[in-house]
Amino acid sequence: MADRRLQVFHAVARHGSFTRAAEALFMTQPAVTFQIKQLEEQFNTRLFDRGHGRVTLTSAGELVMAYAERILGLTEELESRVSELTDELSGILHLGTSTTIAGYWLPYLLEGFKRRYPRVVPRVSVGNSQLIESRVMDRNLDVGLIEIITEQPTLDRRSAGRDELQLIVAPDHPLATAKSVRAEQLVAYPLLHREPGNAIRDLVDQFFSASGIPLEDLNVAAELGSLSTVKHMAAQGFGIAIASSAAIRSAVTAGRLVGVPLSPRLYTPLEVILLKDKFRSRLVNTFADFVTEEIGRMCATEEA
Repeated sequence: MADRRLQVFHAVARHGSFTRAAEALFMTQPAVTFQIKQLEEQFNTRLFDRGHGRVTLTSAGELVMAYAERILGLTEELESRVSELTDELSGILHLGTSTTIAGYWLPYLLEGFKRRYPRVVPRVSVGNSQLIESRVMDRNLDVGLIEIITEQPTLDRRSAGRDELQLIVAPDHPLATAKSVRAEQLVAYPLLHREPGNAIRDLVDQFFSASGIPLEDLNVAAELGSLSTVKHMAAQGFGIAIASSAAIRSAVTAGRLVGVPLSPRLYTPLEVILLKDKFRSRLVNTFADFVTEEIGRMCATEEA
C-alpha cells in the first residue's frame, strides 16, 4: 500500500548501499537506482551522497527518512488493523526477548502461535531485559518478554511464571556431585558472569550480596553476553556459572553439563510487557495473552 519509492528509499538508507538494498528487496540494482532517481526528481533535491563505497543521507534525505519510517509504520499498522475486521489475524508482530528466553522458551512459543495464526510474521529482536524494556517504551517493539519486574508506569506487565537458576559446571567439577551449594562455596572458583545490565547477572549479584560476600571478592573469569558461550565455557571447565535451569536442560540431558540447585533457591521472573494503550491492536493483545498462558503452563510442568 505504501509508495514503492519510499520502501526502496528506506531500504537504501538502512543498508547504506544500493546493492544490499536491491538484494534485500529482491530487485535489480538498476531498478533501485531508478526508484531513487524518481523520488529525488519529485522532491527536486538529492537525498543521498554517494562516495567511498557507501551512500549516506543528505539533510533532505534525513528529513525524508524520518517521515518514511512513520509512513511505512502506519501503513503496516493499518493493514494489520483492517485484517482484524475479517477475524483473521495477520501482519508483522515486533517482539523483543531476553537472551535466556530466546534460548529456550521462544521457539516453543512461536511454534504454537504460528500454528494458530499462520499469517502473523513475528519480527524478533534479542537483547538484555533492560534494553527490551526500553524499546517497548519507545514503541519500537509491540511486546517484550523479559526477566525483570518492570516499574515503568507506561507499561502493562503480566507475570507469566518463574524460572529456577542453578549452578552449572562440567561433569568432572568438584561441585558436580553436590546436592545443593551455598554462595560461600562458590567464591573460590572462576565465575563465568553475564554482561552488565543482564537480569540474571543482577540476581546472581544479589545472591552473593545476601550472603555477605562483597562483589569485588568474586573471581570473575569472564563477562559474557551469550548464553551459549556461557554453557560452552562451563562445559569445557573454564569456570562455573549460574544460569536458567530450563535453558541448560538439553546440555544436562546430553551429559555435557551438571546443574546443581542453589541454597537458598533462586528464581528469575518471566514477564510479558506491552505499552498501556487503549488502541492496542488485537494482534498484540492476542499474542500477549497467548504467551502469558503458555509460559505459565510450561512453568507448571517444569515444577511438577
